[in-house]
Amino acid sequence: MTGPRSPGLTRPELRRYSRALLVPEWLDAGAQERVKAAHVLVVGAGGLGSPVIASLAGAGVGTLTVADDDRVDLSNLHRQTLYATPDVGRPKAELAAARAQSINPHVQVRAAPRVTPDTLPGLLGGVTLVVDATDNFETRYLIADTCAAQGREWIWGAASGTAGMVSVFGPHAGLRDVFPDPGDDLSCDEAGVLGPVPALTGQLMALEALKVLGGVGQPLRGRLWTFDALTGRARTLTLRARAQADTP
Repeated sequence: MTGPRSPGLTRPELRRYSRALLVPEWLDAGAQERVKAAHVLVVGAGGLGSPVIASLAGAGVGTLTVADDDRVDLSNLHRQTLYATPDVGRPKAELAAARAQSINPHVQVRAAPRVTPDTLPGLLGGVTLVVDATDNFETRYLIADTCAAQGREWIWGAASGTAGMVSVFGPHAGLRDVFPDPGDDLSCDEAGVLGPVPALTGQLMALEALKVLGGVGQPLRGRLWTFDALTGRARTLTLRARAQADTP
């Protein structure tokens, strides 16, 4: 690796993250040290969560907590890339945590119980950033309302059919500002999804998480990124909080 060594990183870490440290914006911001010091809670270890967990582990997030109470189903395997056929029937959170740990031994990874109104406040203790990678409307709005009440930012994404969406929600704009209630949208189990769609969406969610944690670039705060896989078209929409939108 060329250039000065980054303080706070061990020699093995410097070698592991050497390509990221060659990116001037990343190195100059001390982003790798910030990422190493961070604790990220990823809720959901499915189609979105798989790329998020793998990418954040590979990037060197210091502590990863993975929350998911589901088990691997054969129908998951075309898009949930952390799992293989022998994993069918096994708990996703435990498998995802083990895979993340195998990707990067420098990261502390643990599996967490199901996210509920009772467990979420405890899971948030000491967490730097939350990533909502769920496909469950009840859990999505629980995360949104809890993070909003605490003034937290969180990374949000959704993928269904051939479409994906990503945003960085927080005090500027949140899930209920964009979607006041769950409405009639269908989950992947109901609407279907092409495998690369959640993979691409999850990778962008991981990138947004790293931008927020590392203090680099322009995260999607107050903006919603959308894409259509069949046409290749992507758009970035500007969001406003409902209180602002309703002001004459």
